Amino acid sequence: MTPLARLARALPPGMAAVAAGTVILGAASYVHLAVAGHSLATVDMARVSVLWTIVMSIGMGLFFPLEQELTRIVAARAVHGEGARPVLRRAAVLATGLLTAVLGLLWIFARPIADRCFHGDRPMVWALGGAFAGLAVTYTTRGILAGLGRFTAYGTQLAVDGGLRIVLALLCAAAGLNSALAFSLVLTLAPLLACAVTLPTTLRASKPGAPTAWPDLVRGLGPLIGSTLLAQFVVNAAVLSTQLLAPGEVALVAALLNALVLARVPLFVFAALQASLLSGLAGADAAGDREGFLRMLRRACLVVTALSCLGGVPAVLAGSWLIRLLFAAPDVLTRADFLWLVLGTLCYLLAQVLGQALMVQHRHRAQLAGWLTGTAVLVAVTLLPGDIALRAVASFAAGTAATALVMLWTLVRRRGDRDVPSDRPGELLGSATR
Repeated sequence: MTPLARLARALPPGMAAVAAGTVILGAASYVHLAVAGHSLATVDMARVSVLWTIVMSIGMGLFFPLEQELTRIVAARAVHGEGARPVLRRAAVLATGLLTAVLGLLWIFARPIADRCFHGDRPMVWALGGAFAGLAVTYTTRGILAGLGRFTAYGTQLAVDGGLRIVLALLCAAAGLNSALAFSLVLTLAPLLACAVTLPTTLRASKPGAPTAWPDLVRGLGPLIGSTLLAQFVVNAAVLSTQLLAPGEVALVAALLNALVLARVPLFVFAALQASLLSGLAGADAAGDREGFLRMLRRACLVVTALSCLGGVPAVLAGSWLIRLLFAAPDVLTRADFLWLVLGTLCYLLAQVLGQALMVQHRHRAQLAGWLTGTAVLVAVTLLPGDIALRAVASFAAGTAATALVMLWTLVRRRGDRDVPSDRPGELLGSATR
């Protein structure tokens, strides 16, 4: 058995079930973008690239925290034998309210968003709103399923979502729908249909239980949304900053998105363990199993480091050739550009693992402080004079490295302030190093 396999076996149960769905969903991202790249003109592909980036950054930043908080809360309730139905009801209300606010802002600012991001194509704004709706529904249901340990249903939703993205993208190409809008609507239809498939399981698994107070659900959500928005901004900033600073570089925008997707292969794999990791950390924390918590955290860091090495070497050596072959990307990036992207991905994954540890300890503000620091470093490097492509990729590595270092320092320092009172004195990692 390989070291990576031994490490994976030590992680929380359910990883294998989610892994299968994650592989399909991850492959779907490549197929979707590859088919679009071969079907669309460069300017239309740039529009799809920007929409995809906004969905993966702002959209995930707004709604993925809801999944994380639901996973943490439901897993902790499960330890004490409490049902998840009260949590699901309030989460549905919260997700609906958040989505309504987002759609309202898109409606108010549709014209400037279309002009700045989509070269005046206003229907792309409505496609963006549809993709946000898909995220709101999927992350709410996935949070409940992950917290309850229903990873088969969780993985099924991922697999159906990914499978539909592949099928719909291929249908667009086969039907000759060579428009940015057609390929963008895939991000609305696929997740909504996938949620419909797993919704009965979610409802059946959510048993009645003691009511949950609104403060328990929303107390850490604000800082967590801030952290996730910043994290998604950092991981997607290369495309966004190039679009804003050099809007005429449409070839570079398209190539950077394709390069990011390739360099971030380990992120898709990490998603297979993220839900079960958070559920396991939350369960260990709720049960007071400090040693289990630390062991799980250390092994998760080793796993993501190994994943980054396995995925990063091919990206550096053959990245330029691969994105030309797979996505018909313009030949504008070098091996050095891919090296910066790979290093940034490694630091980003370490920051994700350390951030989950902080979140489970109710230290949402400390997590936010890490991403604020990383974002400040990223912006500073981006605004330096010089080549725009180099600034875009180097800022990603610098920003994620700063974030991971701040979070690591916070976890291992001897003393630290908690965001909320706790009945367990001391820092988990700090006490372990004393």
